[in-house]
Amino acid sequence: QLQLVESGGGLVQPGGSLRLSCAASGFTLDYYAINWFRQAPGKEREGVSCISSSGGTTTYADSVKGRFTISRDNAKNTVYLQMNSLKPEDTAVYYCAVSNHYYCSGYRGDMTYWGKGTLVTVSS
Repeated sequence: QLQLVESGGGLVQPGGSLRLSCAASGFTLDYYAINWFRQAPGKEREGVSCISSSGGTTTYADSVKGRFTISRDNAKNTVYLQMNSLKPEDTAVYYCAVSNHYYCSGYRGDMTYWGKGTLVTVSS
């Protein structure tokens, strides 16, 4: 059974950090770019970050550049999103998604599998 499972979300104070994980089972992530998206209450889902299959290319939304870092461990079939200096506006459900390309295209339509999401709440 193909599954993507996000974990690591929770409640954190402004300025704090969290590390999200996206673990795959039933298939290997090795050949695909992996994306993180987020959706805040009442807002559309937006792209946050992407990492190519080799890990050699990473992209970030302007709103998270310099604060978030995406990485992958193909041996563990897992992708991570390290989030530092969190702000209240980072509050959202975070989803990982597998692209049908090895490169980062940035298009939601290129995503073939989605996880169910993990909630991140940044609040004092």
